[in-house]
Amino acid sequence: MVNYIIEIPPKRQMTSDKAFSEKLSRVNMLRKLLSWFVLCCLGLSEKTPPGALTSAVPNAGKTLVWGPGLHANIVLPARFFFIQTVDSSGRNFTSSPGENTFDVKIVSPVEQFTRIWVQVLDRRDGSFLVRYRMYASYTDLLIHVVLNDQHVAASPFILKGPVYHEGCDCPQPSSSLWLQDMHCPVSFSQIGQDLAPFPRVDPDRIAMEVPQRFGQRQSLCHYTIKDNKVYIKTLGEHVGFRIFMDAFLLSLTRKVRLPDLEFFVNLGDWPLEKRKPSERLHPIFSWCGSNDTRDIVMPTYDLTESVLETMGRVSLDMMSVQANTGPPWREKNTTAFWRGRDSRKERLELVKLARAHPDMVDAAFTNFFFFKHDESLYGPLVKHVSFFDFFKYKYQINIDGTVAAYRLPYLLAGNSVVLKQDSAYYEHFYNELRPWEHYIPVRADLADLLEKIQWSRQHDEEARKIALAGQQFARNHLMGDSIFCYSYKLFQEYAKLQVTEPKVRDGMEPVEQPTDDLFPCSCHRKQQAKEEL
Repeated sequence: MVNYIIEIPPKRQMTSDKAFSEKLSRVNMLRKLLSWFVLCCLGLSEKTPPGALTSAVPNAGKTLVWGPGLHANIVLPARFFFIQTVDSSGRNFTSSPGENTFDVKIVSPVEQFTRIWVQVLDRRDGSFLVRYRMYASYTDLLIHVVLNDQHVAASPFILKGPVYHEGCDCPQPSSSLWLQDMHCPVSFSQIGQDLAPFPRVDPDRIAMEVPQRFGQRQSLCHYTIKDNKVYIKTLGEHVGFRIFMDAFLLSLTRKVRLPDLEFFVNLGDWPLEKRKPSERLHPIFSWCGSNDTRDIVMPTYDLTESVLETMGRVSLDMMSVQANTGPPWREKNTTAFWRGRDSRKERLELVKLARAHPDMVDAAFTNFFFFKHDESLYGPLVKHVSFFDFFKYKYQINIDGTVAAYRLPYLLAGNSVVLKQDSAYYEHFYNELRPWEHYIPVRADLADLLEKIQWSRQHDEEARKIALAGQQFARNHLMGDSIFCYSYKLFQEYAKLQVTEPKVRDGMEPVEQPTDDLFPCSCHRKQQAKEEL
């Protein structure tokens, strides 16, 4: 063991208390650096020396700012953009420079007051997510991003208007322009797979046959989009979940003109079309698909609702999660974590496993519904845990409920690695995920769960990289702009398959756009259309 001796001059040699304090500070820093050097030699230290990141200073000129929220034509319920902190040498920060580092203000150059709520979310990896919700439309907007009274990057960013807010009914009449403005992908592989069994769709035929086949036993909505207006007829007893589909369709039609189409939406948990491809299939839109059904999968109601109500009614959304990912990786609890209700037998087995191996798994029920007679065996119930507190744990278990567990997008967005149960159920984005790249796979019967947890503990760096890849996937593919892109492309491709004209059928009623008498917007696109006529 090497001993490093630091001699501190006696106080009488100092010319003042201030000089002594300064010298002592330098000595303490030297001690830290020497300690770090010794630990590095022994292989026991982090790679970054003490103070290396904290001593870096953000540089306003080199810091990066980008994202859809800097473009007037990308209308979202909550617009957003990103800030990547960079120092004077051009190096990206990889930890937080402080949650109040940047000041963001959004103003109108022609109006004294703007009804815009702005939040700067520290993602604690050197980057920030800035989100803002507009409650009125404006001619132009200026976005000021400031660091220590200095404008950052190209600030102030100018949004040449009109800049429409979420409630403004002003659809872009050109789908190609809207797709281009939104930077939507040319195609989605899941859409191609889902529509492949339906080379042609006859709205007249399905309008008769689907209600006869499913209308008595299932809960569905029969929608027609005609001239960009939404019409509906409900089938079945439990149709309350129509509010989610209604709201999303109205939001989408406010942004872009949809093609005329007619389709059925399954409001239940389980996908419905179980016939073989060789049989007479019916196209049914569902929030979840499975390997043995032929439903057409849409983004879940949970995800679309969180997009529409970001900075509104919901507290859990894809943006909020990014600012609440718990402690740094090395400080997280190394127990695998799960909370939920008893909606699947494997969840019972998971709780039993946690009792047998509390040092590896922390799993408990917060509610009993399906297996109430077994509550004495698998209880007692525990209190609900804030979803953000899940990320105090390094390993997150994702296990099916009645169908796919709709929490997966939020788990991926955190800073923990997901151990995902193999499943026959899937959401619209599952086929883009790769095991061992974005998550750690676990057998459907959970037989290898303990083994996978042990592997993660023994391969900490690999597990951390998988967690980061999953997080990046969520940031790139599951934000609001991506959800609107996917939904529009799905409807667009489905509409191309129709061989008869979609109709507003008997019994259908219009789904009206909400009105905003306080802050109505004037749509220049409608004015242009009238002028062209």
